Amino acid sequence: MRVDLNWSGDFRFEAHVPSGAVIPFDSHADHGGTGAGSQPMETLIAALAACTAMDVLAILQKKRQMVTKYRVEIDAERKPEGDWPRPFTKIVIRHYVEGQKVDEGAVRRAIELSDTKYCGVMATLKHQPEIRSEWVVN
Repeated sequence: MRVDLNWSGDFRFEAHVPSGAVIPFDSHADHGGTGAGSQPMETLIAALAACTAMDVLAILQKKRQMVTKYRVEIDAERKPEGDWPRPFTKIVIRHYVEGQKVDEGAVRRAIELSDTKYCGVMATLKHQPEIRSEWVVN
């Protein structure tokens, strides 16, 4: 896989990814950016959310679960400012699933499969930060 990152001026960059999408990046205003794009660490966490969400939804659909609403929240903690490189030290993933007669066991299993078998972003990150999944079934 190849990603090309091109500088657009100041602290703005554009990532050209294999799918053909262009992802804008920028630094925080406190660090010389203008907020014209996503910051790298928040993009990493967003990629984790998207990866696990796509897995979980696909698994629940295969299990014939009638999901009508689904979202993922991630809370991530980092080392404090000045303590570089400031990696994530803890990541908590919360899955919110709604639907008609959604089986909590099916949700638990779908999350477990994403966490341990399918999500490449998760597998990549698991060697450094603590990762814990949570879920809510409404």
